[in-house]
Order: sequence, then C-alpha cells, then structure tokens
Amino acid sequence: MSFSWPWALAALLVLPLVLAAWWLARRRRKRAVVRITSIALLRAAVPGRSRWRRRVPAALLAVGLAVLAVGAARPQVVTPVATSSATIMLALDVSGSMCATDVQPNRITAAEQAASAFIKSQSGGPRIGLVIFSGTAVVLVPPTTDTQQLTTALGGLTTGGGTAIGEGILTSLDAIAQVDPAVAPTGGGVKRAAGAGNSDDVIVVLTDGSNNRGVAPATAAQQAADRGVRVFTIGYGTDNPTSLSCGTGQFGGFGGFGGGGSGGSGSDNPFDADYGALQQISKLTGGTFYRAASASQLSNALAKLPDAFTIVRKQTDIAAGFALLGGLLIALAVGLSLRWSRVRQPAGVTRP
Repeated sequence: MSFSWPWALAALLVLPLVLAAWWLARRRRKRAVVRITSIALLRAAVPGRSRWRRRVPAALLAVGLAVLAVGAARPQVVTPVATSSATIMLALDVSGSMCATDVQPNRITAAEQAASAFIKSQSGGPRIGLVIFSGTAVVLVPPTTDTQQLTTALGGLTTGGGTAIGEGILTSLDAIAQVDPAVAPTGGGVKRAAGAGNSDDVIVVLTDGSNNRGVAPATAAQQAADRGVRVFTIGYGTDNPTSLSCGTGQFGGFGGFGGGGSGGSGSDNPFDADYGALQQISKLTGGTFYRAASASQLSNALAKLPDAFTIVRKQTDIAAGFALLGGLLIALAVGLSLRWSRVRQPAGVTRP
C-alpha cells in the first residue's frame, strides 16, 4: 500500500493526546467523592460497569481516529483489473520437427487444436494475431478480433526448415506496433522511462526446438523488454526420438532441419529444445515459461495465460473506505459510551 499524501500521517500524533485526555478524565472521576447515605439508592442509580465496558469505547475511538488519519493520507493499493485493450501475438513454430508424432497425432496438429481453443476462449476480448516461423518469420494474421479468420488460418499451416525464434519475436513486435502507437517498431533504439510499467500487449512463443536462424533470441527479447512487451514462452514436445508424419496434403514439405545462421544457438538434433533460452526470454521480459510435453499440458499452459496477461495492475484510491470505517468506529464508540454511562432513575424517585 502506498500514500498520495504521506505527510497527512502526522495526524496520528493526535492519538497520544486523546489517550492522555481519557486518562486524565478517569483520574478526576476517581478523586470526586459523593456522600450518599443509602447504599441501596447508590446501587439503583449507578449500575455497575465492568472494566471492559469502560475501555471499549475509548479503544474504538482511538482506532477510529487512527483509521481516519490513515485515510487522510490517501492510501492506494495495486489491484488486478481485467482489460480487453491488449494485443496478443501467438508466434507458432512450424519447423519440420513439429511433425513429430511423440504428441498425438503429431505436434503441429495438437498445437493447432490447442491454439484454436485458446482463440475461441478469448472471443470478444483482446485482439489476437498469428505469426509463424521456421527459417524465417511472417505475419499470418494481423491482430484482429475476428475469431473465424484466426481459426481458419490455423488450418492451413505448412512446415519448413530451420527455427528462427528471435525473428518470430521481432516480427510479432512489429505487428503489435502496427496497431498500438505506444509500442515502437523494431530496428530503432528505445529508451524506457524509469519505473515505467509493462504494456498491455504480449507475445506467446510456442516452439519445440532451439534457434538456428536469424537474430539471437536474447537480442530479440531485449527489444521486447525495452518496449515493455512481455514474452511468454512454451517449450513443446518431448526429447525422445520419434518419427515425423504430417500426413499427405495436410502440411507442406518439412525437409531440412539444417542448423547454422547468425543466430544459431541450438544443437543439430531437431528434438533438442533450448528450454534455458526460453526461460531467459521470459525472465528478461517479465513473462513466464511453461513446459508442455503433451497435448493436454499444452492446452493447460494456454488456459493459464489469460490470467497472466489479460489482467493488468492499476493503482486504486481507497481513502473513501478508510473514511467510512473510521466514521463508523467513532460513532460506535460514542454510542456505546452514552449507553453504558447512562444513569438509571431509581423506582419511586422523581426529578425535581
């Protein structure tokens, strides 16, 4: 919790004065001596008050004043708020290894089904765009709210050689920049203000391999971090050797896993995903890394994402709540004090 007017907390210094006044009042009452000849009359007129009845009103008054003093400082809390203004870029790996059958019926089909379910679950919410990458990266669908266009595009994926994770991130950033003026396109230097928060826009990278083409993932991740765009990564598939089968006519050629390229950081094994690099990308940008070794784990990972990036955190002023609570406590203290201090009129005695 933070305060807009922290200097107002000086009002808490009133509390010792209130407690001192209460103590002096009790001391004076003890010194007062009233001579009454009838003990029965005294008991009837002044009913007994237990110690807690004497102290509760004073305690409530002190707490009420303290709450009002804190409220005067305009306290603020960070609260999660749902947003539909974000742009989500799904960057999908379509390298040849996505035809592996260790995830049934194969990785790319399971990824298509999970991505389609995710897109449908966000219908009416944030804009979603699709980027695919193998040896290079291209925008398949620019950010849109058209669920049908997105799911239809997923049904026509083709695979290719190479894995350009860094290029997929940079292409996604440029697609976001096309619809969000607050995000600068790649290629130029960006200097973020100190303490600036993250953008509502995010990138989700789903890959089963390691970078072996184009720009290094760490370089691309730094460009995303400079723009406040978080990158969530999903390491997909198993590390077990398996056959490749995308089905005749379903997906295009997937030959040639060859490595190399200026951004190469992976091994020659197309099934050896660089999970360390994916974790580094997420950590650098403020995102989260997920591991998905099966279709169900992939679906679960995608299902967790909305809570992470369609909820933004905003400062909320709660001074009104403190004022209300403080007022109620003081009113309760006064009410209890009047009720418990009221002198009862003895039977048969009338006021003059």
